[in-house]
Amino acid sequence: MDEQTEKLLDMAERLIEAGRRAGADSSDAAVVRSASRSVSVRLGAVEETDSAESADVALRVFVGKRSATVSADASADVERLAERAVAMARVSPEDPFAGLADPALLAKDVPDLDLFDGTEPASDAMLADALAMEEAALAVSGVTNSNGAGVSAGWSGLLLATSTGFRGSQKRSGFSRSASVIAGEGTRMQRDYDFDSRMHFADLNAPEAIGRAAGERAVRRLDPGKAPTGRYPVIFDPRMARGFIGHLLGAINGASIARKTSFLKDAMGQMVLPAGVSITDEPMLRHRPGSRPFDGEGLQGKAITLVEDGRLASWLLDSATARELGLESNGRASRSASSISPSSTNVIVSPGVMSPDELIRDTHQGLYVTELIGHGANIVTGDYSRGASGFLIENGQIGAPVAEITIAGNLRDLFRSVTFANDGETRFSIVAPTLRLESMTVAGR
Repeated sequence: MDEQTEKLLDMAERLIEAGRRAGADSSDAAVVRSASRSVSVRLGAVEETDSAESADVALRVFVGKRSATVSADASADVERLAERAVAMARVSPEDPFAGLADPALLAKDVPDLDLFDGTEPASDAMLADALAMEEAALAVSGVTNSNGAGVSAGWSGLLLATSTGFRGSQKRSGFSRSASVIAGEGTRMQRDYDFDSRMHFADLNAPEAIGRAAGERAVRRLDPGKAPTGRYPVIFDPRMARGFIGHLLGAINGASIARKTSFLKDAMGQMVLPAGVSITDEPMLRHRPGSRPFDGEGLQGKAITLVEDGRLASWLLDSATARELGLESNGRASRSASSISPSSTNVIVSPGVMSPDELIRDTHQGLYVTELIGHGANIVTGDYSRGASGFLIENGQIGAPVAEITIAGNLRDLFRSVTFANDGETRFSIVAPTLRLESMTVAGR
């Protein structure tokens, strides 16, 4: 542990002790740190550069069943911060579910999950990568303009101490490259992008490959038509599939279940996906983007099965939502400087038996979606309606591009009709393969 981390952990412990002196029955203190650098270019010229660092502290105190959280930067006066937090807690309404995590569930050690890479790419190298991405994209025949290319590098960290004895820190690095370009002219213009984001610098895709993929995706979308109106199968490419599984995760989030604002609130033990499909959440995997050695309350989460053989098996729970539901936290608390809520870690959908090409051939006629527009997923009712673009599937092959269409259905029915391919990518925290929804309402021509 470096000297700066030790100093910040000591500050967190001093906050807890100051809270006790001010009258708190229990408390925890978190320090959220981050540092980042980025550069973006457009048409061969630097458009923006940025460098930022932050360190925010938050003290959460409990006085009986009353609680309050105060946050400030790391230079704040410890005593005044603690006194303010306790004063706020004393006039807050009681919450019967408030409190720190069960001490028996706290992590006993903090394993190294290989989440941090200390590589610091030179500014000149970052600029060269951004320029190389854009140049590769503009070299694709049919590409006519650039929305820009960008490179970033940085890290974030959480330090946490609790009055019940937990003390730990975690740090995660992040590197990304992205490019966005335009193909065609006038009313024929189409835009698309490609990107890569990794925790370890050496894992990044080459900038030329990212730029070329962005250009090819944009050109492929030129001259779109309209999909026929009707009900037929819809296939989501992996980008869209990850978002679709994200709707399921939102619906089984313990906060939504406790508030009764999820269409799956009464579905525990029921079939929510087809038989044979399982989804796990695994926080302790090495070198994976969703991993964390402890959660936002100091608990070491274990792998859990969210859906087993199609049946809903678990909610995502932090301590407060678990108490409200009469359950035990499964270590899924996510923490910002001032708030805690349940969240997933590494979500892994069991792969299907078909490759994406086989899934398309098996579909025969349908729609292949590569972009969704809007936020038309209602987690309360399950109603789903989004703008979409992509390609027709004709005779089991990807056909003509289509745009300005709407796809709709109800998530409860859509989840039960899903068929997964076998191409999930582990570089993302949601490992969701290409998927097919057997029947959606499509509004086109």
